[in-house]
Amino acid sequence: MDVSVRFSPELWIFLAPRNRRPEVAVPYDGTSSLGHLIESAGVPLTEAGTFLAGGRPVERSYRPGPDEVVEVPPAPRPQAVPCCRFVLDVHLGTLARRLRLVGLDTAYRNDMDDDALIEQANAEDRVLLTQDRGILRRRSLRHGAYVRGARPDDQFLDVLDRFRPPLAPWTRCTACNGRLAPVGKAEVEDALEPGTRRSYDEFARCLDCGRIYWRGAHGGDLAAVVGRALHAVRAGQRS
Repeated sequence: MDVSVRFSPELWIFLAPRNRRPEVAVPYDGTSSLGHLIESAGVPLTEAGTFLAGGRPVERSYRPGPDEVVEVPPAPRPQAVPCCRFVLDVHLGTLARRLRLVGLDTAYRNDMDDDALIEQANAEDRVLLTQDRGILRRRSLRHGAYVRGARPDDQFLDVLDRFRPPLAPWTRCTACNGRLAPVGKAEVEDALEPGTRRSYDEFARCLDCGRIYWRGAHGGDLAAVVGRALHAVRAGQRS
């Protein structure tokens, strides 16, 4: 038999093109949970909000009847999570650096497989950010989110809109995620190029990897990224 499901338009990107319409007949064996039914249509449960069956909220373990119409809304925005800490899959390196730029605790390595990503996300209570729908459907994953957008700018704003986390720009190392601390010029000038020593006086150093930071030639571009992030989060908080 089939169950009639109304997926919100925000979730249509996960459906097969033929199913991107207001109501879809999803094959149902009569015994599986509603959560399994929704995932079989292509929608990871991380991306769905509270299900409605016959107009009333139901759990993911619910078994729908043959005449019920199921409604599937998107995950709420902002989405509450235990802690706004993230781990990103290997394809989101630029996004990782931008999240660190605005002070978000963001774990990233370019050699992590799916099992390792899930293990780290669960062990450190992080939200796994990915564009891999398969990993989001893994039952062992506690917290995950699909990142929308092909461009890093769009991905960055999508994450900020979804979680609206508190930001602390210029406090994390974009290379390793360590904390930054101000450091006197005299302490680091031996490691600086002559032009940098002449042109800049304010520096910070990563407490983990020792990398030195200053507002250099690209400072304006980075400040613009930070400004857009602060504006996006504030606008979301007002809406």
